[in-house]
Amino acid sequence: MTDQQSAFITPGEATTAAAAGGRVTERAPQEQPEKKPAKGRSLWSDAWREMRSNPMFWISSSLILVVIVMAAFPQLFASGDPNYANLTIARQPPSAEHWFGTDRQGYDVYTRTIYGARASIMVGLGATLGVVLIGGLVGLISGYVGGWLDSLLSRLGEIFLAIPLLLAGILFLYIFPAEPGESFYVIIGKVILVIVLFGWPTTARLMRSAVLQVKPNDYVTAARALGGSPARIVFSHVLPNSLAPIMVVATINLGVYIAAEATLSFLGIGLKPPAVSWGLSISDAATLGMIREAPHMLIYPSLFLSVTVLAFIMLGDAVRDALDPKLR
Repeated sequence: MTDQQSAFITPGEATTAAAAGGRVTERAPQEQPEKKPAKGRSLWSDAWREMRSNPMFWISSSLILVVIVMAAFPQLFASGDPNYANLTIARQPPSAEHWFGTDRQGYDVYTRTIYGARASIMVGLGATLGVVLIGGLVGLISGYVGGWLDSLLSRLGEIFLAIPLLLAGILFLYIFPAEPGESFYVIIGKVILVIVLFGWPTTARLMRSAVLQVKPNDYVTAARALGGSPARIVFSHVLPNSLAPIMVVATINLGVYIAAEATLSFLGIGLKPPAVSWGLSISDAATLGMIREAPHMLIYPSLFLSVTVLAFIMLGDAVRDALDPKLR
């Protein structure tokens, strides 16, 4: 057998040739292409992939996007003036000219419903941002530092947590009522302030619990052993791995805070005319005579409020399902 023939010999032929006493020349091993290491996937990339396949995420996100655009650019949806009233057409049912009818003062219900989204979204976003920043910071410090500071911050949070949010809002806005001629944004700021003041303890306790779960992990211990500063350890390792439950609760709470603003306005201690909000519209319509005579005054603002709150709750559920591996 020649060298050229032995170069193309198969494994089976090699065994036969060896048994017959022939010379076998082994084939040179072929070079294998180097495999690139697989790129690691983070919790957030896995969550995004999970949310993209969830219809609830897309439905709720679409509804929220419409409401946000409605709040930012109400002129795209309604061309009328929300503060224009005509008593001669008061309490008219829905028609081609007034899609949602008119209220008892002659305001166009459709226009005021569209413009009412602005106050609700401003309160929801502002209160959620304040609660997450203050509650998250307090919980992060409390959980990571521990000791007497943890006890002090925990007791302080329990004091505020003992007062129900709506009751606190009623008391606060009753003591500091809206003055005649006071700016719309000042009243919005008061409502946001009272929600943040009595809403942060829940987020703080949740963040503290998440930090206590993350702090004993090996990567945190290794970073500390390698001489990492406390600030670097907190912002590089502890905080990113503690945000998941905060994101879920913040999304759901945004809808809750919108409902809280509507409730305070409904009770007459939140926003005041000439401000426009869903809570004020519901308050104007929520009398037995108006419900019977002009039910459209109550139906449409209540429907927009309910759909918006439901959309944020649905989004929170979708985010929770995506971030919790046990629910996948």
